[in-house]
Amino acid sequence: MVNPTIYQHFRAEERPLVDEFMALIAQAQTEYRPILTHFLNPRERYIIQTLLGNSDELKLEARGGYLAAERKRMLIFPSYYEPQASDFEVTPLEISYPQKFAELSHGQILGTLVNSGLNRNVIGDIITDGERWQVFTQTNMKDYFQSQIERIAKIKVKLVGLDPAQVIEPLDEWQQASITVTSLRLDAIIASCYHISRQRAKELIKSRKVQLNWMLIEKADYTLDSYDIISVRGHGRIRLDEMLGTSKKGKLRLGVSILGK
Repeated sequence: MVNPTIYQHFRAEERPLVDEFMALIAQAQTEYRPILTHFLNPRERYIIQTLLGNSDELKLEARGGYLAAERKRMLIFPSYYEPQASDFEVTPLEISYPQKFAELSHGQILGTLVNSGLNRNVIGDIITDGERWQVFTQTNMKDYFQSQIERIAKIKVKLVGLDPAQVIEPLDEWQQASITVTSLRLDAIIASCYHISRQRAKELIKSRKVQLNWMLIEKADYTLDSYDIISVRGHGRIRLDEMLGTSKKGKLRLGVSILGK
């Protein structure tokens, strides 16, 4: 049974995740073997790392198919075990399409995959070098991807298996920054990162243009926490990396990463 005091360290809406992760940790402990998660975003990985703590019996490792992956699968394993790349069961696929006559976007690709009936947690990163597009999936879903995904938007595509050495260098580059805010409110952090007014930030949230950890959010006063990722349509993404303390005027100093649209 989960200790009820554990929940106080996380948001109320994260309780199902806490239960799921605690069950996986318990399984790894009782069966004394590696247990693999689905793809997790940075906030989800933070939760499971916090739950495991400094365990002597179990260790954690995360991989997403390439070094800078944002979405990764985590392996919970006994301390005696030495993980191999194959343990993470991540497969890269190239999206073959007529590049001279058509353009793809991250939103189009993700929308097609999710609308085909796939759960978001079996899909890893979707990356581009400006021309080519690649997607990472759980190895056991590779055949489904290749047999079911024939079009993205109106563009005919084919998903081709790749060797890990063929994974491209993503074009997206996060920029690290330090910001100062009066609170951890969602609107305050959006305003500071994109140099817009708090009112404009609120308008973006109310007009349903903001997602938090890939879920639509409409609360401008929502309190953010470590490793949250904010997506703002038309602007890009923000990742809350760390709390750096307070300024002389009592404001919060935060380390963030910002990705342009």
